[in-house]
This record gives sequence, C-alpha cells and structure tokens, in this order.
Amino acid sequence: MSSDLHPSQLHQHLQMYACAKWSFWGSLTLGCGLLFLGASQKPEYKPWILGASVGTLEVGRRHRQTAKLLRESLGDIDRASRLNFQALARTQTQTTAQLALTVGAVDANWKPENLITDPVEYIQKKQKHVALVGGTGDGKSTFTQYLSSKIGGRVVVYDSDAKPDDWAWLDQADVIGRKGNFKAIDTAMGNDLKALEELVELRGEGGDNAIAGRERFLIAEEFPILVDECDNATPWIKRHAKRGRRYKQFICALAQNDTAENYGLQGDKDTLYSCFVLVRLGQFGCDHARSKLKDPQLEQWLKAGGKRRFMVDDCPCELDLSNWGAGSMVQPETSGGGEEEVQSQPSAMNEYEQFILDWGQQHPGEILKAGMLSRATRLFDGMQPDEIRIFFVSMADRGLGEVEGNGDRLGWRWSK
Repeated sequence: MSSDLHPSQLHQHLQMYACAKWSFWGSLTLGCGLLFLGASQKPEYKPWILGASVGTLEVGRRHRQTAKLLRESLGDIDRASRLNFQALARTQTQTTAQLALTVGAVDANWKPENLITDPVEYIQKKQKHVALVGGTGDGKSTFTQYLSSKIGGRVVVYDSDAKPDDWAWLDQADVIGRKGNFKAIDTAMGNDLKALEELVELRGEGGDNAIAGRERFLIAEEFPILVDECDNATPWIKRHAKRGRRYKQFICALAQNDTAENYGLQGDKDTLYSCFVLVRLGQFGCDHARSKLKDPQLEQWLKAGGKRRFMVDDCPCELDLSNWGAGSMVQPETSGGGEEEVQSQPSAMNEYEQFILDWGQQHPGEILKAGMLSRATRLFDGMQPDEIRIFFVSMADRGLGEVEGNGDRLGWRWSK
C-alpha cells in the first residue's frame, strides 16, 4: 500500500505508473492505426504491417498489466500524489517555516467552534424529543443509558432484545418487551396514548399543576422493527412528537437510518426535523458532516475521536464521562416558590451498585476502575466498560461516592 512507501519511492512508483498507463494508450492507438493502414496496402505488405500491429498491441497489454500492479501497490493514487507533493514541499521549505501539512488527519489541537459537551443540556433547551441514529457498535445503547440517567422523569424502555442485565438500574416493570414480546410493547404503547389523552384533559382543567410529577422519558429501541410488529408504534410516535412535549412525555426512538420511514413518519419528514433532536453516531455523523455540512475537517475530527464524538443536529459533540455528574438532571421545583433546598434521597440500589458500594466501603480511598470490577467478579461478565462507568456516575449523582478522571480513565471511590 502507498502508506508503506517512502515519499521518494512514491515519486518513483508514480512516474512508473504514469509511463505504463500512457504507453498502454499509445500502443493501443498505434496498433489500431497499423491495422487500419494495413487494410489499404498491397498484399505483400500486409503480413509485415499485421505483425507490427500485433507486436505493438502485445507491448501495450504488458504495460497495462504493469500499470494495474502498480495501482494495486499504490492504493489510492490521489492520496499518494498528495503525500508525494507534501514530501516535496517539506524538502523545499525551511524548517523555521513550520508548514502545517497533514495527510488524511485533522490537527490534534483543532476544535469545532460550535462544539457542545453536554447533549442533555442542548436537548432540554430545545425541548424536543430525541431520534438516535447509529449502526451496530456505534454506542447507541451506551448513549441511551446516559440519557436515561440524566434526562429526568420516570424512564420506560421498549426493548425486545434486552438481556437480563440490561437496564438493571431501572424498575424492571418499566423494561417492556424482553424475549421479543412485541404484544406487550404494543399494549403498553396503546396505554401511553390513552395516558397522553388523559393528561390533555387534566391540564385543560387544572393547568400545569394538575400534571406535575407525571413526567416520563420513553425509550423505543430499534424503532423500525416496532413499526413492523406493533400497530400502535406509528400513532405512538406521531402523537407524542406533536403533543408529548407540552405534557412532559418525551420520547427517544432508535434506528439505524435517519429517514422518516424508519421512524414511522412516511411522508412527514418535517415532523422528524421539527420535533426531534437528531443524534447521529459513528459513520452517520461523518456522513452528515461531509454531505450536508460540506466540512471535511469536521469529518476527520469526528473520525479521530471514535465513539466519543458525534453530531447533535448540526453541532459536533464530544461526550466526556467526567461531565456526567455536572448536574444536568432537572431539579424539582419547591411548592412555595422560594429558595428552599431540595435534598434527594438515594434510591434503592440494584445488585451491581450494592457490590460497588460494598467494595468501596471495604477499600476506603481507593479508586475502583471498570477493568478491576470485570476481573474481580463474574457479576459484571458481558458488560462493556462504558456500561460499568454508568453505574459509577449514577451513584456519584446520588451522593454515593465520587468519580475521578475522565473518559477511559474514569473511576469511582467511596466517600462519605
């Protein structure tokens, strides 16, 4: 490949490739010309002209084969040309000039001007629902779990593929559809529609105070499958998209494509873009930066950050796990309207959080990392490190210990 070649070798290979390519076309043209010429000559000259033509075409064939082999060796010819030019520019430039020439990469110090680091704050300011787009392995589940721990309100999940240890920090009665139980999901979505109509009536009679405390965050995993399997899926997303926000019934729908059809909104693309914040992970974020925003530098920046960088609408986002405890949860208002401090009591812990707490109390002051947990007990087998860090941050949010570090180095320790 061209990336394995020294710039001087690239220059030589490119010259050889150009010569072989043009030699092939020249031989083809000359051979065809000789054949045409031989057709109009006397019979005694035709064998000689035909032989010359065949010989010329054979030379062209060999040069064509040589060009093909060189192209395979070089890989992307355009990229090789750029690399060769940059190497030449470096040799012709004084070292004090410090030219910023890069090959297929973004400057490590470059950051987008409209970068956001707290997508929850962005979503809450927009007061919109969430449409999460990403392929397999792009981190859709991790981001959804992050939202569920920060967005506020009762969390209900519709997930036909949920494993036993998925959504372990939620009330398991609110994790609906395990083992492909689409009937349960369809029934629950129908009940959501009835509940929404009930909230409309309550608010119409008693105002916002009448619906206080009934906020919900509804998560629908792999929504295109739900559209196919559940009759209520399409009216569920349409009615919540247009009316749910006013009654604090927010939804998050996941899909592997950002078309309106995947969200059950055929012919209603405007609803998708006006009522939802579109979060594009992985390659979908890169494609949006390249094709919609026409920003190749942003595209390279996204690729360089892996799963931690993605697009939220037209804004690039870098999600740092050290910011998860920054207090983006919606705090309940006091009934008296004063400045009375509201103290939240830690909720009941699941078995994973209890194990972490027990370990912290037995090792006060020591920092617990995700990798240490995976090696210490089989309880966390099958969990990704990011999923374990969610427990760390969730516990710290509730006053159970504190987190230290960020990203892959984030850890938890017990503190009173």
